[in-house]
Amino acid sequence: MVLPVLVMIGIGWLCNKRQIFNMEGLQGLKSIIGSVMLPVTLFNAFLTAEYDLRVLVVFLVVFAGFGAAIAVGFLLRPFVKPYGKFLPFLLASAEGGMLGYALYGLIVGNQSGFAAVDLGQTVFAYTVWLGLLTSVDGGKVSAKGLAKNMFSNKCFLGMALGILLGAAGLGKLLLASRAGGVISSVIQMITAPVSAMVLLMVGYELNLKRKLLVPVAKTILFRLAVMGILLGLSNLIIFNLFPFDKELEIALTILYSLPAPFIIPIFSDVGKDGEYVATTLSVHTLVTVLLFAGIVAYSLA
Repeated sequence: MVLPVLVMIGIGWLCNKRQIFNMEGLQGLKSIIGSVMLPVTLFNAFLTAEYDLRVLVVFLVVFAGFGAAIAVGFLLRPFVKPYGKFLPFLLASAEGGMLGYALYGLIVGNQSGFAAVDLGQTVFAYTVWLGLLTSVDGGKVSAKGLAKNMFSNKCFLGMALGILLGAAGLGKLLLASRAGGVISSVIQMITAPVSAMVLLMVGYELNLKRKLLVPVAKTILFRLAVMGILLGLSNLIIFNLFPFDKELEIALTILYSLPAPFIIPIFSDVGKDGEYVATTLSVHTLVTVLLFAGIVAYSLA
């Protein structure tokens, strides 16, 4: 399971080096993934997810954990001068959409289990995280602005529709109907290439800047330390309240191994810190792949 991940990242890197497709082609690939494939993946994951008290507890634990992480990020800003401006946003939230579902699906075979942990992360990302990121350049944060960002994002809409139908029990009825087979087949056809295409894109965008390795290394070490603590606390709280579930533990481990969301440059003017942000995300993606090897070994144990 790990070697195909490395191969696809390597193919993406070669596509960049050999210019098999250019940045315009990459933007087209991102558009297909972000506008079609990921919304359908999220819709299906939340449509087929189980909704119970445990899901609520996981949501609260993940949401509160990332809230603590972003607070720690503000305290650690002086340690990565002059790049500390974006440190809090590189320590909190996670790239669940572009990477988490793909990696979880490679281990378990479906994405619905990851939806349980991604719910708290996604809501946090589109509220607290995005609100603070918008204000970092002096922008005004408003409920109207956050709502506009949420409901103009196709991935959020796919997730929201999946939650509404799934939580209401309509998802199971829909899939059990005469049209269920066709719907499942269409969803499977759309979502099957997601893992490969996301990893191809990750490989294409790998960007290692030697002059930034020290601040980037500090940032990644800070994030790994914070995420490690959150993983331990999450397991302690959740599995003291509910029976142990290995698939849920794997989902949590993947969540806390992921890099920060890739959308930082989209919602904020990163300016001179752009290379630092991009390099941190690139290097942490490689670290995630290395951690994924260990997660795979644990899943097979």
